Amino acid sequence: MILDLQGIGMTSPRTRKRMVQRLEEQGISDNRVLEIMRNTPRHIFVDEALASRAYEDTALPIGFNQTISQPYIVAKMTGLLLLPGRLSKVLEIGTGCGYQTAILAQLVGHVYSVERILALQKKAKDILWNLKLKNISYLYADGNLGWADYAPFDGILVAAAAPEVPEVLLQQLAIGGVLVMPIGEAGGGQILQRVTRTTGNYKTEYLEAVSFVPFLPGKE
Repeated sequence: MILDLQGIGMTSPRTRKRMVQRLEEQGISDNRVLEIMRNTPRHIFVDEALASRAYEDTALPIGFNQTISQPYIVAKMTGLLLLPGRLSKVLEIGTGCGYQTAILAQLVGHVYSVERILALQKKAKDILWNLKLKNISYLYADGNLGWADYAPFDGILVAAAAPEVPEVLLQQLAIGGVLVMPIGEAGGGQILQRVTRTTGNYKTEYLEAVSFVPFLPGKE
């Protein structure tokens, strides 16, 4: 796979810089996240026909009824996850096209990424390998099960909405760890939440309205 990592025109570094300036205007202030997003070519994670729209602040289709999240949401969720400090182990539920995975991999020790759609996972792995991001492990599985073999995790990021946080994921969160996930029904009423595990309890913060694809069981 040969990728145009640099980009030209609407996929150029100048366009990425404008995207980051827009993120700052929207309230994203974590310089670590902004710098990584400035240097990560989002256009290689979408189909060539959509590459010119890659740096718009919008979600885009990636096939299989899935989307790549808008840059603001990627930045917001990443920043929320990183607030406690640098994380050693992060579980990502929903590899998708791999863009969120790429951002995380440049900011944490190791990413354990679970995807239920095999074709998406294979494509994402190829792209991430080309970006020379080697601190990622992949699992083709039902995300509702998490990844018990490597638990507990310092952080868990879920890129799909469920009516409530799966109990299994809460149990795989380390003491002091943070889980970031949209909660609510598909099609409306979803709220981005951050859950922090304390000794014997969980603290939940309700952050802002979002719109994600549903958190589905099983594999495809």
